[in-house]
Amino acid sequence: MDKSFFTQHISQKFNEELEDIVNRVMTMGGLVEHQLADAMKALIEGETEIAETVITRDYEINAMEVALDDECTHILARRQPTASDLRLVMAVIKTITDLERIGDEAERIGKMALHLLDVDRRASPMSEIADMGEHVRQMLRNALDAFARMDSEQAVRVAQMDIKADSQYEVIVRSLLKRMRDDPDSIPRVIDILWSARSLERIGDRSRNICEYVVYFVKGRDVRHTSFEQMAEEASGDRR
Repeated sequence: MDKSFFTQHISQKFNEELEDIVNRVMTMGGLVEHQLADAMKALIEGETEIAETVITRDYEINAMEVALDDECTHILARRQPTASDLRLVMAVIKTITDLERIGDEAERIGKMALHLLDVDRRASPMSEIADMGEHVRQMLRNALDAFARMDSEQAVRVAQMDIKADSQYEVIVRSLLKRMRDDPDSIPRVIDILWSARSLERIGDRSRNICEYVVYFVKGRDVRHTSFEQMAEEASGDRR
């Protein structure tokens, strides 16, 4: 973790509190990324034991979010931070919310994996889903790296990876819709695969959100609901 973006305070305790919450975000992010990797392995390879582990471990991510949110609330109440310190705490609060929801999507993929038969995997665009899963996992990893270093320029580059994730999702949806038209009996099972792809698309969106919070902290500008061009422009501007 790059500590250079921390404001140095008279209170060493405050410095330690801020550093601690960022470290804990990274720990939470690591667990979420691991959950996503396991969920994809369960979906693609039919590893039911791994799927069950993903489902049962989701409570750990939820507990991390609750604990971090509580600590951020205490920091806001005790320290009453301003300027960049306030932006950092708010970025952490928003990031852990998205990480928890990415964990939920990984759990959902795990549940879908339990429903599928091997025949469903052979008849579905699993290679495309595997590629999309790897792409959004890389997005998440790079978004967390940008967060750890508070690198706004990297955050913009990672956010732009969402364009490919959306394109991959559209290709998979078209393929699955065609299968349902050709084989109506497959619809109930294909829907499970469709929901898994939808979860991956949402994970890409939430990884982009984390990148937006990095730009918010570094530049003091809210880039939500803006184009990638506007986001890049804001990220390269002067810091407030």
